[in-house]
Amino acid sequence: MLEEKMNVTEIGQSTMNDTDPINVTSTGGNNEALRELLYCGQGLDDFHTSYSNVHGIVCLLVCTFGSIANVLNIVVLTRREMRSPTNAILTGLAIADLLVMLDYLPYAIYMSPYTKFSREERLTYSWSWYVAFHSIFAQICHTISIWLTVTLAVWRYIAVAYPQKNRIWCGMTNTLIAITSSYVICPLLGIPLYLSFSIKSHVELLDISGNPYKAMNNEPARNVTLYRMLTSELAEKHPALLNINFWIYSVVIKLIPCIALTILSLRLIAALLEAKHRRKQLMGNSNGMKQIVDGRVVDLQQKKSGKNIDKEKQTDRTTRMLLAVLLLFLITEFPQGILGLLSALLGKHFFYNCYLKLGDLMDVLALINSAINFILYCSMSRQFRNTFNYLFRPKCLDKWLPIPQIDEGTPIDRRNQDGATTQITQI
Repeated sequence: MLEEKMNVTEIGQSTMNDTDPINVTSTGGNNEALRELLYCGQGLDDFHTSYSNVHGIVCLLVCTFGSIANVLNIVVLTRREMRSPTNAILTGLAIADLLVMLDYLPYAIYMSPYTKFSREERLTYSWSWYVAFHSIFAQICHTISIWLTVTLAVWRYIAVAYPQKNRIWCGMTNTLIAITSSYVICPLLGIPLYLSFSIKSHVELLDISGNPYKAMNNEPARNVTLYRMLTSELAEKHPALLNINFWIYSVVIKLIPCIALTILSLRLIAALLEAKHRRKQLMGNSNGMKQIVDGRVVDLQQKKSGKNIDKEKQTDRTTRMLLAVLLLFLITEFPQGILGLLSALLGKHFFYNCYLKLGDLMDVLALINSAINFILYCSMSRQFRNTFNYLFRPKCLDKWLPIPQIDEGTPIDRRNQDGATTQITQI
């Protein structure tokens, strides 16, 4: 995500996104590519030009909402009564998404059409340092988010397909190990990225306002040192290092998780349908079976159906919610992986004229994916809604609103008669 656009000609230039870890070749190569006919047609170029004018505002709104939403996710999911392996993964996911949002906010403000910076203001050392940090940090956090999403799919598939093994394989200890591993291993995937770029300085002739000097204006000129993120000397000596970045980004970070999620999602749906079919068969076989309890004839089916049906419905709702999370992830990430792979296979002309033109759009889709989970949780999980309602609803409303029913182990944990807190097992 956040294709971390690093412009090779100037940071913040409107024709290219300035934070992409892949977008670095020589300036001469860039000019050569621009002289070619548009690889993907004039329409894509026109779309890029039009959308780039509103990209900063859209990202600023999404990041602001996403930061607040992920903070709320963390607050709700870390409640003691919400403790479960699934919720632990969702918490780790919310933390990674929150870090992405917070890191992207300065760039979104910078890209806003209402912030007019001169060339001197745009190419400062501090901004170049931020771009260097942003290109690495955002990529790492989003990679963590991707692999936690894969972990979530694996955990849920085991819960549905192998319920008898769920507590053993997907207990809290193994879950915490999986989350910690993602936060430790994913930064290692960025090592080629760390080595590929460096901040370089150069001197340009600028006018008083800090923009390129034009002799026709008869204004005084001055030499100003500007800074940009460019390929490092190591990458210039070893061009294969940039290709490694392409393959790690497109295959390891994007395509492999997307393929794994596609397979797991299909198998999860199949396992869910099979479990429903099996339940119907069991319920059908138990119809008409009765037993005598305290001298009375009791319908066995009626006796067993209550809590079991509620539990099964809760499991189905959880699975459907997580499937929505997975499908949303696939919709936003799969196209990025395919475009990255095509860039590696077809070369720089496709990259400059197709991939970069869609970079802003892919950025905002990835940001929306990181921000929208809160809405999914609220719309599809009664337990999440009840916990959120209990934490944030003004207490003064309790005098006029009816007391919610406590079902599915919901966290309306006012206290029970004996002072114990009601627990819930899953989101």
